[in-house]
Amino acid sequence: MTLSGKVALVTGGTKGIGRCTVRALAEAGATVVLTGRDEATAKEVAGELADELNAQVSGLALDVTDSAAIGSLVRGVAKEHGKLDICVANAGVLEDALVGMINDDIVTRMLSTNVAGTIHTVQAAARAMMRKRTGAIVVLASIVGERGSAGQTAYAASKAAVGNVARSTAKELGRYGIRVNGVAPGVIETAMTAHLAEDVIAKRTADTPLARLGKPEEVARVIRFLVSDEASFVTGQILGVDGGLVL
Repeated sequence: MTLSGKVALVTGGTKGIGRCTVRALAEAGATVVLTGRDEATAKEVAGELADELNAQVSGLALDVTDSAAIGSLVRGVAKEHGKLDICVANAGVLEDALVGMINDDIVTRMLSTNVAGTIHTVQAAARAMMRKRTGAIVVLASIVGERGSAGQTAYAASKAAVGNVARSTAKELGRYGIRVNGVAPGVIETAMTAHLAEDVIAKRTADTPLARLGKPEEVARVIRFLVSDEASFVTGQILGVDGGLVL
């Protein structure tokens, strides 16, 4: 599986699944631009990966709640590299709250980052890809968006929306040769799940047929497949990477 000659953008690429995705794409030969909220961190992570892998990786600052900033960044990437072949809309936030404790701020953060941020990232990427009439986009959904989770109503709602962003835009963009898919991770060992109590982790593990938590590298490898030519006839799918937990 090679991505040699491809130009990729990964939002939220400084840690967790995002960073592993940047690594996986760069290892396959892609030129990768990663984004993070903090410019210094984004450049530092990009520099580390570029040196380690002897690959073309660069970092830029991006707040995905700013639609104008997303559009400007994507246009800049496409102009600098002459095209945009791959976009992974990974940036997102997680905040737990029982339904009785959900306030306007929580709802706004979940929807503006996870939903609006994903929509505008896909929109900007699609505009850049339409000129070449080819491209592959992957969005980060979640098993929580598929089956719900107590204490995560706002997050679950946002990730259910993300899954339907993939399905709907896949129907629109197929005529331009652009594929859109999503991945729905289960419980993955990242900073986002580090706050979970031991009993919660134990229950999730017991409910998972593979009887363990997932690793971010395992999600990244699925993303790499979905954006590659190996998945050339795959679009509009939400592929679970959950060890069977959705069952």
